[in-house]
Amino acid sequence: MIYGKSGDPMVRIDDTTLRDGEQTAGVVFSNHEKIRIAQLLDELGVHQIEVGIPAMGGDEKEAIKRIVDLGLNASILAWNRTVVDDIKHSLDCGVSAVALSVSASDIHIENKLRKDRKWVIESVKKSADFAKSKGLYVSVNAEDASRADFDFLAEFARVAKDHGADRLRYCDTLGVLEPFRTYETIKALKEAVDIDIEMHTHNDFGMATANALAGVRAGATWVNTTVNGLGERAGNAALEEIVMALKCIGGVDIGFKTRMLRELSEYVANASARTLPVWKAIVGANVFAHESGIHADGVLKCPTTYEAFSPEEVGLQRQIIIGKHSGTHSLISKFDQYGIELSEEEAREILAEVRKTAVELKRALFDKELMYIYQDYKRRKKS
Repeated sequence: MIYGKSGDPMVRIDDTTLRDGEQTAGVVFSNHEKIRIAQLLDELGVHQIEVGIPAMGGDEKEAIKRIVDLGLNASILAWNRTVVDDIKHSLDCGVSAVALSVSASDIHIENKLRKDRKWVIESVKKSADFAKSKGLYVSVNAEDASRADFDFLAEFARVAKDHGADRLRYCDTLGVLEPFRTYETIKALKEAVDIDIEMHTHNDFGMATANALAGVRAGATWVNTTVNGLGERAGNAALEEIVMALKCIGGVDIGFKTRMLRELSEYVANASARTLPVWKAIVGANVFAHESGIHADGVLKCPTTYEAFSPEEVGLQRQIIIGKHSGTHSLISKFDQYGIELSEEEAREILAEVRKTAVELKRALFDKELMYIYQDYKRRKKS
């Protein structure tokens, strides 16, 4: 496991499923679901949980208070505008950390806020000063940072640091970055201002995970994620993808109980009423489902031929699927699970019928259908 000098993980996860994830169009979590998701995230090992927006009041505030009262290991962070009254609502909930969010790009400052850069800087100063005076951990969020003027962004980060911010959240709000530019920008920002940086990336062009990892390579120490990549529009960087990519590709094991990932993904999928696709990276059922004869044969001989990590590592199981593209070795292995030993000749003859049936049905075959084919084959052989 890779750790920094202090003994802390070099990369930390701040999961925002309960905030940005719930901002997915049409998604609402009940208070009970919010609490359960927070518990699962904590058990998984998430370092910080962004639980919602206290200034909304009502059920939102009540759910946040109940999560705080759970006494989880994870730090509990609430989202705020750079407004003192918002922070007061967060203090009411008892959270230990706050995100203070304000636009950093001119297109947002001028068209959404109808303000100027000076106003933005002053709001950062005032809100950060107040939050730090109350003993809170502070993340200052630069919304739409990826479209901000770099010199202004550096000033934004420097002011945040000078007024006590513990980190800067770099937001690729519209998902317009690509990994090479991300790396260059975060590296330059780290050189300009010595402050911890968190990557908050969106998936509008399908590069949220790649951009977050590029930021980490450039020196970012936090990644903002959501389970299953939930989030506004095309969603955010997916928790499960970030954790496993760090571990298996980047060599950075942050100590998560990854066997829980499928369980967590299924729960959030049900709570959000969003289907978990079988082809979903890391936790989709098809990640370890093999039908192609060449692939299945390779996996049966040595799983690492076609699996980057074991299915058990993320709470899944390997499946050998029998269908149009299957080979004899797959069929022999499948029937061996039923306690039936097929010869090579039997496997070839049965496979012909399997492929024909799969084409007719336009899908792989169920175990019971395979047994019917086998029984019919044996009857024909006897007659």
